Amino acid sequence: MKTAPSKRTLLGLDAVNFLMADVHTGVGPFVAIYLATSLHWDPKDIGVALSAAGIAGLVAQTPVGAFVDGLRYKREALAVGTALLGIGALAIVFFHSFAEVLAAQITMGVVGTFFPPAMAGMTLGIVGRRGLDLRIGRNETFNHAGNVFAAVTAGLLGYWIARRYIFYSTAVFCVAAIVAIFFIRRKEIDFQRSRGYEGGEGAKKDDGAVSGFLEVLTNRSLLIFIISVVLFHFANAAMLPLIGQKLSQGHPRGSSLFMAICIVGAQTVMIPVALAAGRFAHLWGRKAVFIIGFAALPIRGTLYTLSDNPYFLVGVQLMDGIGAAIFGVVSVLVIADLTRGTGRFNFTQGVVATATGLGASLSNGITGFIVQRAGFHAAFLFLAAVATFALGIFWTLMPETKKSAPVANGDDVAPAPQFIARSSLA
Repeated sequence: MKTAPSKRTLLGLDAVNFLMADVHTGVGPFVAIYLATSLHWDPKDIGVALSAAGIAGLVAQTPVGAFVDGLRYKREALAVGTALLGIGALAIVFFHSFAEVLAAQITMGVVGTFFPPAMAGMTLGIVGRRGLDLRIGRNETFNHAGNVFAAVTAGLLGYWIARRYIFYSTAVFCVAAIVAIFFIRRKEIDFQRSRGYEGGEGAKKDDGAVSGFLEVLTNRSLLIFIISVVLFHFANAAMLPLIGQKLSQGHPRGSSLFMAICIVGAQTVMIPVALAAGRFAHLWGRKAVFIIGFAALPIRGTLYTLSDNPYFLVGVQLMDGIGAAIFGVVSVLVIADLTRGTGRFNFTQGVVATATGLGASLSNGITGFIVQRAGFHAAFLFLAAVATFALGIFWTLMPETKKSAPVANGDDVAPAPQFIARSSLA
C-alpha cells in the first residue's frame, strides 16, 4: 500500500483548484466587454477573436490530453501554462491591435485546455483510485468557490476602478497559483497511476505498453457515455443564453443584474452539490448520482415555459448548479473507471471534452433558429426533450462503472482522512 499523500500536497491541490478556477479559461466573458467598451472594437472583430480562442481550444483538447498522458513533469508544465495565461491576460491590456489580441486569445484558448486533464491526472496520481471520488468532489468544490470569488472580484474591480484591472487581477491569480502548484510534492505524483495505468511507478511494463487509441475509443460503454454527455451538453449549453435573451425583453435595465445572479447563483449551488456528488458517487456508485444530474436538466427546461417572471426564471436557472456540478465530478470518475489499466485517462478526457464542446457549439445555432420560427417556449421544450432522450440512453444502456473489487497492486493508496474521507471543507 502506498503512503497517504502529505497534508502539504493536499492543501496545495485545494489552493490550485481555488485559484485556477477562472484562470484556466482566461478572462472569460470580460474580454468581450473590455474590447467593446474600452478599445471600441466592432462586434465582428470581437466575435472573431472570441471564436478563434474557442475553436483553438476545441481542436487542442484531444491532442493535449494525449500529451498529458505521456508527461512526467505535470506540475512544472502546469506552472508554465499558468504563466502563459497570465502573460496573455496582460497582453490584452498592453497590446491593442487585432493581430496581437487574436494571438493572445488563441494562446490562452490552447493553453487553457491543459488544465482540466492535468489536474485530474495529478489528482489520480496523488490519491489513487480509492481516494479519487471524494477528492475530485473536493477539487470541484474549491473550483466552484474560486469561480464565485473570481467573478465577484472581477465585477467589483471593473465597476469601482477600471475594466483593465480585471486582467491585472487574473495575472495576480496566476502568480498565486504558481506558488500553490509548487506546494504539491512532485515525488507524490505517481506517473503511471496519473494516466490510468495499473501497477504504479514500479510496474514492469514499459511506457509504450499502453492501450492503443482505437482500442480505447471502441469501448462500448465509453461510446454510450460520450453520446449521453454530448446530448446533455447540447441540451444545456443554450439554456443560459436563451434566459439572457428572454430577461432582456421588457427588463433592459435589470437584465445584466439578473444574468450576473444567474451565473454566480448557479456557481454557489455547485459548491455543496460537488462535495455531495463525490461522497455519494463513492457510496452509491456513479450511475445513480449521474442520473440525478441528467434528470435536473429536462425539469429545468420545462419549468422555463411556465412563467415569464424574471425572479422565477432566475430561480429555475439555479438548478443548473445541480447538473453542472454532478457532471464535473462524476464524468471524471466514469472516465477513470472506463480507462482503468489503459494508460489513456487524460487522452480520453480530451476526447470527451472535444465531443461535448462540439455538442454545445451546435446548441446555440439550432435553438436560435427555433426561437426565430416558433418562440422561446418551443426552444426550451425542444432542449428538454433532448435532455430526456439523453437521460433515457444513459439510464437504460450505461452500466455502473464503479468496481467493488480490490484495486490493483500499487494503486491502493491509503486515504488521508482529514482531506479526503471527510465531506467537509474544514
